[in-house]
Amino acid sequence: MHSDALIEITDANFDTLALKAPLPVLIDFTAAWCAPCRAIAPHVAALARDYAGRLTVATCDADSNAELAARLDVRAMPTLLLFKAGQVVGQIVGAVPKAKIEALIARAVA
Repeated sequence: MHSDALIEITDANFDTLALKAPLPVLIDFTAAWCAPCRAIAPHVAALARDYAGRLTVATCDADSNAELAARLDVRAMPTLLLFKAGQVVGQIVGAVPKAKIEALIARAVA
């Protein structure tokens, strides 16, 4: 499930779109073969809409962007990383309820 509110993070654009972003950024590292990734995708898309203007929500295909996944030590899918001011301020590994993702986001979004 892809939403217009989601952006795509790649090896090439990560520094610009995540590290230098004016808003906090939540990145969902996913893979086409990953069933738990597909399970949380609707939650991630909904959060992108719910937090528009306060949070940037992005997806990253870990298989296609192996360099970035290795750089950020992403070893399992799905992995959600929350960045604020260029730093990781939170992480969730595995499929979790939407409320748990919202609790993570609350740390970075006032």
